[in-house]
Amino acid sequence: MNIFLNELKAHRKSLIIWCIGIIFLVVSGMAKYAGLSTSGQSMNELLAGMPKSLQAIMGTGTFDLSTAIGYFGILTIYLYLMATVHAAMLGAYIISKEERDKTAEFLFVKPVSRSKIIFSKLLAALVNIVIFNIITWVSSFYMVKIFSEGESVSSDIATIMAAIFILQILFLVIGSAIAAVSKNPKRAVSISTGILLITYILSIVIDLNENIEYMKYLSPFKYFESKNVMFGGGLDPVFVVLSVVMIGVLTMGTFVFYNKRDLNL
Repeated sequence: MNIFLNELKAHRKSLIIWCIGIIFLVVSGMAKYAGLSTSGQSMNELLAGMPKSLQAIMGTGTFDLSTAIGYFGILTIYLYLMATVHAAMLGAYIISKEERDKTAEFLFVKPVSRSKIIFSKLLAALVNIVIFNIITWVSSFYMVKIFSEGESVSSDIATIMAAIFILQILFLVIGSAIAAVSKNPKRAVSISTGILLITYILSIVIDLNENIEYMKYLSPFKYFESKNVMFGGGLDPVFVVLSVVMIGVLTMGTFVFYNKRDLNL
């Protein structure tokens, strides 16, 4: 329990900064929608003239930007990125922290097994992510509701937050597994975020080239695209099951490899 509480305390300031950042993103994004919607310009026509590649990067083209929830659909692209970067960095750092800071010997002299240490760390990371997700949910619902003009948006936002949460957990354990395997703990965070960015870029490339649609299974960002989650029937059971399996395998990998490898004390 002490390890769990210590990890929560150690990442408290970081969590506050990330939560402030996500609130700023949502508020500034929806404020921009308010400005554009009152300017008399047709946002759908304005963005329709953009090149397809730029539309893919921005996530436009499939949303009705004249509505608050449609405009929020674009913002979810950036919510996905911010939430998953936070999760991947957290997963890698929380596992490798003692080795990075050269304080591992103080932790491992305690009569606690490595498995229990990993469990406490991952549990603290999970709580961290849940708090982050709740803050994102509340700020998103509040800001979209202000501009929705009575339109029901709660179910759409709840579904997209569920998708974000699954992706957060997935990238959390990707980060933790890399940190558990890596012999160089200082590189675990950069490798984790590098993999995240590669999979995100891959999702954009797939949107631009229908011939490589089969590669969507290599990018978690394609599992829960906001256009499909919000306006295409919700979460795809196939991708939910695939994500759960990957999370289970990577979590087991974190425990197995961390228990076996020699630590840099």
